[in-house]
Amino acid sequence: MRTRLLPLLIVLMAAVLLALGIPLAVSLAAAQQQNVVVDRIDDTARFAALAQYVDTAATVDRNPGDERLEILSHELASYYEVYGIRAGVFYRTDTPMAHAPADFFLPNTGEVRAAFEEALLSRRSHDPRQVWPWQRGRLVVASPVIRDGDVVAVVVTDSPTGEMRSRTLRGWLVIGAGLVAAMLLSVGAALRLTGWVLRPVRVLDATTHDIATGRLKSRVAAAGGPPELRRLAKSFNEMADHVEDVLEQQRAFVADASHQLRNPLSALLLRIELLALELPEDNEEIASVRAEGKRLAQVLDDLLDLALAEHAEADLTTTDIGALTAERVAAWAPAAGAKGVRLVGDCPPTTGWADPVTLSSALDAVIDNAVKFTPDGERVEVAVAAAGDSVTVVVTDNGPGLTDEELSRIGDRFWRSGRHQNVKGSGLGLSITRALLAAGGASISFGRHEPHGLVVTVTVPRYAPQPESGTGHDLPGRPYGLTER
Repeated sequence: MRTRLLPLLIVLMAAVLLALGIPLAVSLAAAQQQNVVVDRIDDTARFAALAQYVDTAATVDRNPGDERLEILSHELASYYEVYGIRAGVFYRTDTPMAHAPADFFLPNTGEVRAAFEEALLSRRSHDPRQVWPWQRGRLVVASPVIRDGDVVAVVVTDSPTGEMRSRTLRGWLVIGAGLVAAMLLSVGAALRLTGWVLRPVRVLDATTHDIATGRLKSRVAAAGGPPELRRLAKSFNEMADHVEDVLEQQRAFVADASHQLRNPLSALLLRIELLALELPEDNEEIASVRAEGKRLAQVLDDLLDLALAEHAEADLTTTDIGALTAERVAAWAPAAGAKGVRLVGDCPPTTGWADPVTLSSALDAVIDNAVKFTPDGERVEVAVAAAGDSVTVVVTDNGPGLTDEELSRIGDRFWRSGRHQNVKGSGLGLSITRALLAAGGASISFGRHEPHGLVVTVTVPRYAPQPESGTGHDLPGRPYGLTER
């Protein structure tokens, strides 16, 4: 979820920063140009004041004795020499009154001509268009020279924009650096925010997984996060308590019923045995009743074992799965040999995280089931292997196997294949095995063995569960945020 939420927050924050940064950059460029334009307006106004009193006749006759014309020419020359800005005062006929540099004349077209003609209308030229840092434009400003209410000349300045564009670019770099810093801070804040919001979700997900795998006492510990998620955690714990209570009542009922029925059934079987003594040994009715009674006793024993398995707490520890499996193979080899089945094992030393007692019981049930359904002359193979973070014990037989529909139901309580009803059993053995394994975080799965037979895989964690990195933990070997009741 974090990989989906975090990019969304980053995109939104980037959009907000760009929405603020772009107008700021545009405003900075406009302000820089406006400052230059205001300076040029002041300059043209000063030159217009000087040109206002220049004698027109002296200019036309090029009389060098006119002091005002000399002052104006000197000012324009100094202005160009110091600032590099071309400037000139031109009569309505395009004839220059004074100009600098000497080759600065009015062109027939372009921005200079447009500004000159606009100033002839007795008003200052419009502000030039915006010049951006990547452009090489120039700023042209023109102001009219008015004498006796008439426009007699126009002052024109043609400014380079290199320095202005450099200042704008430096300002943009500062804005960009600020946006990058703000973006980094925003990413950090988004990481903290998503962590704060999703931390309770991760804890809730881990607790749900624990409950789904059989650790019904797992609960969500009090943690931070939004109030809605804290209320959800509280409601989840209440729901888990209720579910555990219901399951506990169910287990207690099964255990009590099995225990209460066991005593009268034992007395009934005893009376059947006593009655059998009064009848011929080959009486079929007594033999049938005795067999059904023993089957019922086995079912009650299996029900009691199932109730205890679902209620039992696993005593998990680092266990040599290979040695334990080899021991169970050796223990079942005589029974398999008596049935004409060859039981072989490949059990290299491999450690895993399991309860040795419950794993032994589970392996007994699986191996017993494989030997029971394997015909005379065939073999049952048991192999132990480590793969990543788990250890597998694979039991393969060459029996009749199961169909796809039967594979989907194997392990259900009291379920037995219709083709195997004549084989001794209650249909609870694999259910007990699954409950025993789930208590220790292990699992069991079933598949086909070609050309015929069944493959049963028992998967055990290789290592103890570790706490989440950087979050601490409440109990050794348990993820942060999970508690046991």
